[in-house]
Amino acid sequence: PGADAGIGAGPYKVTTNEPGVRHGGERFANYWQADKMGHADQIEIIVINDATARTSALQGGQVNMINRVEPKIVDLIKRLPGVTIRNHAGPGHYVFIMHCNTAPFDNNDLRMALKLAIDREEMLDKVLRGYGSLGNDFPINASYPLFTEIEQRKYDPDKAKFHFKKSGHDGAVLLRTSDVAFPGAVDASQLFQQSAAKAGIQIELKREPGDGYWNEVWNKQPFCASYWGGRSTQDQMYSTAYLSSADWNDTRFKRPDFDKMVLAARAELDETKRKAMYHDMAVLVRDEGGLILPMFNQFIDATGAKVAGWVDDPHQELMNGYALAKCWLEA
Repeated sequence: PGADAGIGAGPYKVTTNEPGVRHGGERFANYWQADKMGHADQIEIIVINDATARTSALQGGQVNMINRVEPKIVDLIKRLPGVTIRNHAGPGHYVFIMHCNTAPFDNNDLRMALKLAIDREEMLDKVLRGYGSLGNDFPINASYPLFTEIEQRKYDPDKAKFHFKKSGHDGAVLLRTSDVAFPGAVDASQLFQQSAAKAGIQIELKREPGDGYWNEVWNKQPFCASYWGGRSTQDQMYSTAYLSSADWNDTRFKRPDFDKMVLAARAELDETKRKAMYHDMAVLVRDEGGLILPMFNQFIDATGAKVAGWVDDPHQELMNGYALAKCWLEA
């Protein structure tokens, strides 16, 4: 069979494959762990980018579980008969990413100005409604082994104004955002625009359609809203998104000195030394990288009354992607 035949080792056989629309599968009779996964006769994944439509589908019984519940409607969903909110903290984070190799973001003073021009506390309160924690412009939090606290960056419009003037940039900065970037991304972008304005920095917002955002905007345009689910270890997170050679280096942070630090930490067996190395890496990303990380999010899913077998997994939404494999419907 060809490379695109969709052959894998999972509990379901692919029956429908319409990218961006829907995907379907039926139970594979010879799955090797049938007692642990693959409890449903059939599964279907329906792509519903609109958050309101997604919620309505769950409420009306058209679907049995949804991901990416917006924090601002959690309390409303909790009141729906038979619906359960599934939320848990982990390494996931919502971000604004700047390409360090593209003007005007190739200037660290401009990048620092924008990092100081975002009001993280306001964003955490108004966008996440308590379903998250403050970010500090590097992608690691206390959910990771060998994490070290670093002084929290705070909203400082005066310092932001200083760095913006020092950068020499004149005029607006274009930020692309979308409903699909992360739950509440458009609201977060507007708050960013407002807090930056107090520092004399004009952010021009361009609201992009959800269709095509991950192909045409993320990792292509120099300043946009995005998200990361995080990884299991610090090495994996830094290797996936911050090594010069990484395909998903979406901030274009390409530093040979940082690359050497990642490889050295990977080989270091002394945990105390490795923890110190990860601290130094975090400071470098925080102070010189293209990442603006205002908040770590909780993953918020919702399930209908018939869903059974749910187990929280801190690594990603929908039980780290295993919900359809591990859950079942009760009559």
